[in-house]
Amino acid sequence: MATRANLTAWLIVLIAAGFIEVDMAAAATYTVGEELGWTVPSNMSYYQSWANSKSFMVGDKLSFNWTGTHNVAEVSKAEYDNCTQVISDLGSPVDIQLLKGGSYHYICTVNSNCELGQKLSITVGSSAPTPPTSPSNSASSTALASSILVPTFLTVTCLNLLCHYTRH
Repeated sequence: MATRANLTAWLIVLIAAGFIEVDMAAAATYTVGEELGWTVPSNMSYYQSWANSKSFMVGDKLSFNWTGTHNVAEVSKAEYDNCTQVISDLGSPVDIQLLKGGSYHYICTVNSNCELGQKLSITVGSSAPTPPTSPSNSASSTALASSILVPTFLTVTCLNLLCHYTRH
């Protein structure tokens, strides 16, 4: 037979679990350039166009893969703009975890590869959810309802169980 103290402890745990917000969106892994990989592109704006079609978030990972003589270096904006030759000895593949929001710049420092378009600039957004813009947004309304209804349901259920077991 469960004691009142045990039931109360379980009630507290279940209520707390109901209020914990779990981020259901898993971090994404992006293969830079997709099927082209990390190489000198035929189009100077290839990597920027590729990046513009993505929404990078904190926790995501960039995967640089190449064959042949290439490398990847994370550089400042000025070094990116000027294709400044910096020391980089990272071999393929290179996986880079995006740990914070902001701008990141990558270049290949082999020969004139950067000047030929082998460079990438991305902006990483925060993983924090954005507030709903209007109550008519059904996805936001559903998320808000779930964040209120689930903990409320768990609380009521636990209180009913606690009352039931303490009366007997």
